[in-house]
Amino acid sequence: MEEHDSTQPALNQLQIHVKDLQQWQGNEDFANQAEEFKALPALYRHALNDLQNKIDVIKTEWQIRDGFSPIEHIKSRIKEPKSILQKMQRKGYEFSLENMELHIHDIAGMRIVCAFVKDIYRLVDHLSVREDIRVLEIKDYIAFPKPNGYQSLHVIVAIPLVLMEGTRWVKAEIQLRTLAMDFWASMEHILYYKFDKQLPPHVAEELKEAARAADELDQKMLRLRREILELTEGDSFGNGHRNS
Repeated sequence: MEEHDSTQPALNQLQIHVKDLQQWQGNEDFANQAEEFKALPALYRHALNDLQNKIDVIKTEWQIRDGFSPIEHIKSRIKEPKSILQKMQRKGYEFSLENMELHIHDIAGMRIVCAFVKDIYRLVDHLSVREDIRVLEIKDYIAFPKPNGYQSLHVIVAIPLVLMEGTRWVKAEIQLRTLAMDFWASMEHILYYKFDKQLPPHVAEELKEAARAADELDQKMLRLRREILELTEGDSFGNGHRNS
């Protein structure tokens, strides 16, 4: 995921792209909202940084309490202005800041990769009860994978930013995956663009089979972890009993 911190180049890209979209040619509202639009990338970046800090604290707490962190790594990105406008066009929304903030939930995006499926749901349960994060929507593609085999848990959250005019809740999308799911998704993305978004039937079927194999690997590793923990707890209890 690429990160973009500069607001002015992003705005310039947006203006250039709007001129190329016939649907929005002559849209006077865009000119009127341009100044406010300049501030949006910075707002989403601050919200994403705040979310990153919260997740880092969770990682630290789990590390101290459990001796390990279930979170393997985190990536974040701000969506390209061109992609935002293309998505609005696909969904049939007129260009406005209100429509963008209301309907485009993944302008700020974060991917959290965990070791085990169980840890993904554990993290989401924790986020759901925090007062400094609002969980707005959950799409569970782990329990219900997409037809192509894609698995992930997508969570739309809102992060509070305290501004001069008051608190503003900024949306972000979190994608949670296991290492196996993340590897599969990366390969699918590469193949998807390699074949110009039109996968040959045999390649699509092989991807589905690979997704099933990734799921089996996740389940096997979860069973192994459970068995190791049970053995470790049993040894600790036995040693304590002998030493008492």
